[in-house]
Amino acid sequence: MLIRPADRRDVPALVQLRLANAARHVELDPHLFRIPDEAAVRRHFEDVAGRALISVAEVDGQVVGMAEVVLVLATGPDHQILVPRRAADVHTAVLDGYRGRGIGAALVAEAERVAADHGAELVFANIFATNEKAHAFYSRAGYGPRGILLSKRCG
Repeated sequence: MLIRPADRRDVPALVQLRLANAARHVELDPHLFRIPDEAAVRRHFEDVAGRALISVAEVDGQVVGMAEVVLVLATGPDHQILVPRRAADVHTAVLDGYRGRGIGAALVAEAERVAADHGAELVFANIFATNEKAHAFYSRAGYGPRGILLSKRCG
């Protein structure tokens, strides 16, 4: 397995990974998740390839996983009680058939390194409560709860 930064040549594989990940999420909750338009996903990765913080995992020359780091502020500088911190969201995807081989763990470790190299103090993995497999995966990687996000439909 090789973990490396993504580049423009990886766009078709990144699109495949995003669509496969979306399909798994739709199976979890079709009222919450959707399959994005393939052309829009392709445009997104064409726009960000080479400058976004995306790493890919290769097995035998095939891209089988990705981790995307999105830098965020954990708290805004004007928040009155929380200490401002730089943070990053991490999003991973590994193709079915390659899961359970340590690829996701290697991608998360790389994402954490990339986030730290870009000044992040915290890394978030935003997992919906219904995604028990992702919750277990990130828990094994040392992630734990940080508050509770509550929501309610308007109207």
